Amino acid sequence: MRVFVTGATGFIGSRVVKDLIAAGHQVIGLYRSEEKVATLTAMGAEPYRGSVAEPDSLKEGVARSDGVIHLAFNHDFSRFAQNCEDDRRAIAALGSTLAGSDRPLIVTSGTPIANITAGEPAKEDNPIVGSDVHPRAASEEAATGIAAKGVNVSVVRLPQVHDPVAQGLITPMIAMHREKGVCAYVGEGLNRWPAAHVLDVARLYRLALERAEPDAKYHAVAEEGVPMRDIAAAIGQRLDLPVRSIAPEEAQAYFGWLAMFAGHDMPASSEKTREKLGWEPTGPGLLDDLARLSR
Repeated sequence: MRVFVTGATGFIGSRVVKDLIAAGHQVIGLYRSEEKVATLTAMGAEPYRGSVAEPDSLKEGVARSDGVIHLAFNHDFSRFAQNCEDDRRAIAALGSTLAGSDRPLIVTSGTPIANITAGEPAKEDNPIVGSDVHPRAASEEAATGIAAKGVNVSVVRLPQVHDPVAQGLITPMIAMHREKGVCAYVGEGLNRWPAAHVLDVARLYRLALERAEPDAKYHAVAEEGVPMRDIAAAIGQRLDLPVRSIAPEEAQAYFGWLAMFAGHDMPASSEKTREKLGWEPTGPGLLDDLARLSR
């Protein structure tokens, strides 16, 4: 299969490209800046210039492919809501070229939008909140819109995706801990974040593409929920920083934009994903990778 991958040089996307090629697929990798051409070529991918900020620039790459994996996303979380709306437009552009064909499109979302019952894990078949509640739902709203036009679209929802270098939202949290000289968590720190190793996540994207099931929802979750108190303790031990609880009313001052996530309980299940795809995560756990952080 010839696969067009957006975000092909990113943390997850670069692993997806390698996994696809190792499995015998051809890859067209989206790039924005010229220095990424060598990276894509070295991985064995065909470079394709374009940008999700200019959705029409994606259409030729889609037209030349047998399937699309959409991973590109602006991770400047200080403008999170706008980035999610930009993703809505990018998905609409991808879908406009795929409409009426069986060629699969895999879009990316997050597990928290399916956390609809307090204390219970998000499940693949849960109803989701709207983008007025959680901006990331814009991606799935866009997927629903293009599905109605005949696009074979499915969704991979991400937890905190990690290796020893990057860990999703935990990476900027670590930077805050370093700056403030203390690893903080909110209240008792029992709120949980799901997680998965980046290589396991890359394999899941490939399996989802190969299955090409319309309207499928997959959770790339290896660990259902790691308590924030344990995450802070692991970081503190590795960086030799004190660990302490802060009151909920202190969260905004400490975490800034990250306060909207820091105290939330967001466990997620991948039971149905594993059953459908035969996906079994094998990578290290989140706390294991945090124990190997660069000092």
